[in-house]
Amino acid sequence: MPPSLFSPAGLRSAGGRVIRRLGLLPGGEPDGLGEDAAIGDLVLPQRVLVFFPEPVRNAYQLEQWLPALAELDRQQGVALVTQDSRTTARLRERTSLPVHCVARTATLDRLVTRGRSALALYVSHHPRNFQLLRFPTLAHAYLGHGESDKAVSASNQLKAYDRSFVAGQAAVDRISAELLWFDADRLVRIGRPQVTAAAARKPGQPPTVLYAPTWEGAQPSMAYSSVASHGAALLASLAAAGLRVVYRPHPRTGANRREVAEADQTLRRLVSTPPLQATGSTVDVDSPLETAFARADALVTDVSSLAPEWLPTGRPLVVTVPAAVGAVVPPSPLLAAAPRLAAADAGGAGELLRRLLTDDDLAPRRSELVNHYLGDIRPGAATEAFLAACAELVAAVDGARTTARP
Repeated sequence: MPPSLFSPAGLRSAGGRVIRRLGLLPGGEPDGLGEDAAIGDLVLPQRVLVFFPEPVRNAYQLEQWLPALAELDRQQGVALVTQDSRTTARLRERTSLPVHCVARTATLDRLVTRGRSALALYVSHHPRNFQLLRFPTLAHAYLGHGESDKAVSASNQLKAYDRSFVAGQAAVDRISAELLWFDADRLVRIGRPQVTAAAARKPGQPPTVLYAPTWEGAQPSMAYSSVASHGAALLASLAAAGLRVVYRPHPRTGANRREVAEADQTLRRLVSTPPLQATGSTVDVDSPLETAFARADALVTDVSSLAPEWLPTGRPLVVTVPAAVGAVVPPSPLLAAAPRLAAADAGGAGELLRRLLTDDDLAPRRSELVNHYLGDIRPGAATEAFLAACAELVAAVDGARTTARP
């Protein structure tokens, strides 16, 4: 029997609905406005579920996988399961895959137990993943949403999954070195379906520098963003050197710290000032990443997935040094093969980039790291590896179910 509206439980429930509808939830939490009633007795024929309990600001994490998931859908059938009404609406605009917004664990239970799903995929480490991870009838595989040298790329949370799909040997080395008592057999190298060999680019006039910093992170160990520490001096220096700047902020920039959000707005205004407008500088928040890469002669970024994904271009790369004292930056082959830019040196970024555009002496070392970080980047190779890895897990679950029958 449902609680009375005026009972303590009823008031809590009603208050929760108001908070969710007004968007007043803590950052990172989905609104929980599910479509459970409409789901009813639905039986899912798809063999693969993708569980994404993230708010809409994090939709980019799943969106990068949509093309590969569309290919997987042709072979196995794929359904997306969300827990945020805004995320659901956004995904339905961007994919023809079915999207089911589920708020109640009882609804999720019915979808799993009645359906034909054998494999669950995850692209983030949201704590709510455990709502689906608890089902032993599914194989659970973590995809992630980027290959990087960030500390979270070797999170102990990987132990929760039956398999973790990684891009290349760099991820295997990183995880094996960082995690205690981790079974490396759980790691499956598939490459990065989102990355392919870059087309040759004719230098622009003036040359274009893509400045694409990451967000500030949710904790001190993940505070890699250079927006507040480097941004203003960096942009001014690049413009003074006659370089065109494309400022591409991370979708979550300013999500956790007001001062970073304010710094982001300052940079956007700076781009519209005469010195930067004279070089054709602009802010880019909409174009696909591959388009932004194709239009740039050099990249300045933070410790993030953009650094490895830039490698196939062969063009100059600068990685910032986090100004935050607590940021964890383990040594890595990529960071050793790219010039590093500290906050105190941001005012010299223009001179540095001008030099790199004519004499990028570390480029040969970075070219040797493409396969190490990203695996096979031939067109379609990573997607085929992804499809094969998923098919193997589905077949393994089906085989285990057959064996378990009396």
